Amino acid sequence: MRKHEAVSRFLATVAVAAAGWACGGGGEAPSGDAATPSASPARGLRIAMIAKSSTNPVFLSARTGAEAAARDLSQAHGIPIEIMWLTPPAEDGQVQAQRIAQAVNEGASGVLLSCSDAGKVTGAINDAVSRGVPVMTFDSDAPESQRFAFYGVDDVKTGESVMKELAGQMGGKGKVAILAGNQNAPNLRRRVDGVRQEAARHPEIQVVDTFFHLETPQDAAAEVIRVSNAYPEIQGWAMVGGWPLFTKSLLTDLDPKKVKIVAVDALPAMLPYVEKGLAPVLLAQPTYLWGHVSVGTIVDKVHLKKDVPTIIPMELVRVSKENLGTWARQLKEWGFTDVPEEYLKLP
Repeated sequence: MRKHEAVSRFLATVAVAAAGWACGGGGEAPSGDAATPSASPARGLRIAMIAKSSTNPVFLSARTGAEAAARDLSQAHGIPIEIMWLTPPAEDGQVQAQRIAQAVNEGASGVLLSCSDAGKVTGAINDAVSRGVPVMTFDSDAPESQRFAFYGVDDVKTGESVMKELAGQMGGKGKVAILAGNQNAPNLRRRVDGVRQEAARHPEIQVVDTFFHLETPQDAAAEVIRVSNAYPEIQGWAMVGGWPLFTKSLLTDLDPKKVKIVAVDALPAMLPYVEKGLAPVLLAQPTYLWGHVSVGTIVDKVHLKKDVPTIIPMELVRVSKENLGTWARQLKEWGFTDVPEEYLKLP
């Protein structure tokens, strides 16, 4: 089987799984009165969505998925379902905690949160739960809190996968830098741990250091150039997020014959890096499903009173030149309007 066919089948499986969670496939409804939906058709549900940053494209795609699920489930269950977008413009755990309290005060039925700093939001999560507002996390968890479920990748395994792919692109030897985003984000720190664990399995791979930065495309790209100038011997970048690849600047600032990148995520703006060979492999989180699956899970929990899993695993999709067209079309189907037309025509 060709790789693009395998990925296509995988994506079909993901779509079926997402539909299953959204329609209540995560668990059986309890018998008796507890199976009665909690919200009347007149009241409906208000789900507050608090991602890390409203300027990060991965969270905008999650918002799109959440709003699509809300529309579909509103029709399916005959109740209005509203997504309250309360994401701060920039990473700030304290602001997220304030937004959780705001959501509770404004009558949210549930909160969907990607944690910038678990330590700063755990108290706010627990307070919301104590006031009768359930909280679910996605992407970045607060495992010590009273959130009822988490949906996302295994971060340590994700970091290991990034480094394993990068080592393969580098022939198993050379100097590597780790680009790591917000140093307070627990999911990113676990990914860094995974990168380092996998690097230790390759005796001829040397990790120069881990570099944190503000999670904007411009700041991330500037950090890559700063570090590259300071350490010209770097031959590979293990990026536990794809922040600098949302700009095109590195396409001209880095030489794909000398440097290879493997990064997490594969949004439309990042695809030229695959085509040009600077990032031969991207490990895509289906970020649209962060919103779509999570909203379905909250509806199951809050409205249908169903049991749902505490951990809902997300699988990565390996994107390379071999399945670039398949992935581009999947992004298009998920509502991305900025997918380059030339990639949609690829086999």
